[in-house]
Amino acid sequence: MIIDTHIHERKYSLDSLVSLEEIVDQARLIGLDGICITDHESNEIKEEARLLSQKTGFLIITGAEVLTWEGDVTVFGLEHIPQERMHAAELIDLVVKEGGVAISAHPFRQNNRGMGHAIREMKLLGGVEAFNGSTEYRHNMDAYLLVQELGLPCLGGSDAHNREKVGCYATVFPDGIRDEQDLIQAIYAREVYPVTYLDGQYLPFAR
Repeated sequence: MIIDTHIHERKYSLDSLVSLEEIVDQARLIGLDGICITDHESNEIKEEARLLSQKTGFLIITGAEVLTWEGDVTVFGLEHIPQERMHAAELIDLVVKEGGVAISAHPFRQNNRGMGHAIREMKLLGGVEAFNGSTEYRHNMDAYLLVQELGLPCLGGSDAHNREKVGCYATVFPDGIRDEQDLIQAIYAREVYPVTYLDGQYLPFAR
């Protein structure tokens, strides 16, 4: 099961140009099995996403991308998204206490939004988005090498803000998932790996 775990839609991420419906259309077109909407500091699209998922039969999971003092963290399973910036360790602790999972997004992106080597200090971090579609490949590889060193779950996500980017990187869930709780459990179980969309098909990185 292939899921793009990091996408922004335009209603709640004001830097995005693509609607939820367009994201779903594009995701189906290129062969994705599901998507995660991770708007900036917001999970307000959750009910709209639930209804569209029910209508289309296409899996849509709602998380959020939260900017901490150390960098961006994508979170799943957190009901109320903090509206004031906090340290990454505090956010991760909050997420874990609520039964969710926190993932370091694009950790080596060079715009002061990546956690970088601070990941080493985040004992409760659930995984790392090593392959991000809006990050230079060499910086993705820096993240991938760190993931391999630390033995953390490795994910891929497009970080799409327009239709064309949807699904350029994604995450495989080999055993399949049905909902957010399954996604959380699969990440903690390390039952995930990143793929890239190339020449009309998804190809895995070395595992």
